[in-house]
Amino acid sequence: MIKLEQQKNIAVIRLYRPPANVIDIEFCCALENAIKTEIDSDSKAIILTGHGSIFSAGVDLLKLLNGGADYIRQFLIHLERLIETLFFCPKPVVAAINGHAIAGGCVIASCADHRLMAQGKGRIGVPELRVGVPFPVIIMELMRAKVDTESFEEIVLGGSTYTADMAIQKGLVDEMVSADVLMDEAVACAQSLSDIRPEIFSFTKLQVRQPVREAADARNKLHRDEINAIWESEQTQQTIRDYMEKTFKK
Repeated sequence: MIKLEQQKNIAVIRLYRPPANVIDIEFCCALENAIKTEIDSDSKAIILTGHGSIFSAGVDLLKLLNGGADYIRQFLIHLERLIETLFFCPKPVVAAINGHAIAGGCVIASCADHRLMAQGKGRIGVPELRVGVPFPVIIMELMRAKVDTESFEEIVLGGSTYTADMAIQKGLVDEMVSADVLMDEAVACAQSLSDIRPEIFSFTKLQVRQPVREAADARNKLHRDEINAIWESEQTQQTIRDYMEKTFKK
């Protein structure tokens, strides 16, 4: 599910679950472990990218339906742990978005310090509400922090997806580059960030992102049980079935 590569002193973590690099419990565990390994390694920075023409198409909805409430409960625990590990990673993280980054795929990319997206047909966005599920608190707060303030409600409530040029305007992407130089540009960006004294970069990054942690901790106390109940409900599962049927017909 994860392929590790090394480019000089930069760790490249490639999401590898063909055909769409979708996210399930095993995927969350594998990516979380890979990030933790690189935090403790000699690597100076981390690049996240996908396999093939897709970064990640998001959560494995079929597994959610087949697994039922027990699976969903465990999945949310592992998803939140992954996002916290990635978002608060002390090392520089660059997302090389090689294609579609939908829902959970967009969230993973949004955890990065710099997001480059390949020019082309790939789309990025968080259509969670159209799928029929609410945002876990940590994900809502990191999206609030990472996207353009004026576009935040449109992105979250509208559930649209955007091409790379549109995504830059919305704050979902920092830079659009040609697909054939995506990795070269990502490596250059990662090396530039790694030139900053590591202890200073880490300290400052955690300072910048601390409000997200504080907001998530506070709002989890208010909303976690309600969010989990909605995810686990039969109504939500039916909405997901309807979404999948409509999507696969296209």
